[in-house]
Amino acid sequence: MEENLVKVLLRLEQEEDVFVETPWAIDLGNGRYRLDNCPFYFYDLAYGDIISAEYSEEEQRLVFVEVLELSGHKLVRIVFENPVDEDCQEKEHLENLVEMGCTYEGANPKYICLDIPPEVELGKVTEYLINNELNWEHAAPSYNTLYPESE
Repeated sequence: MEENLVKVLLRLEQEEDVFVETPWAIDLGNGRYRLDNCPFYFYDLAYGDIISAEYSEEEQRLVFVEVLELSGHKLVRIVFENPVDEDCQEKEHLENLVEMGCTYEGANPKYICLDIPPEVELGKVTEYLINNELNWEHAAPSYNTLYPESE
């Protein structure tokens, strides 16, 4: 069975900034889609999550409506000081995280989305990131979702 891949528009508005991205998703039918990429800017949405989307005449494409079912994947974003290349400390960090069971996608050589599958403990990954003094953030679940009392 060939998967029906489509692009779904995600829009994040933060203060005066607007971030738009169009990750790939698998069409499950009836307006349901499974994300097949990690979102680079959007929060509380991770690889494998099932979402609803509707076609927008104004946007001329599918637009995200809501999360229907969480996949159990978690997402953190890492911003490296130096670009990731073959012979650098940043590449070594990514290799160590892959050994823990994670995968990653890069928006560019310094901005990395780290997918943490359900079987990998978020705490072990964040402990590694903290111990190695990396610049990172919780994306899915977001910091505000994990620690709502901090708002």
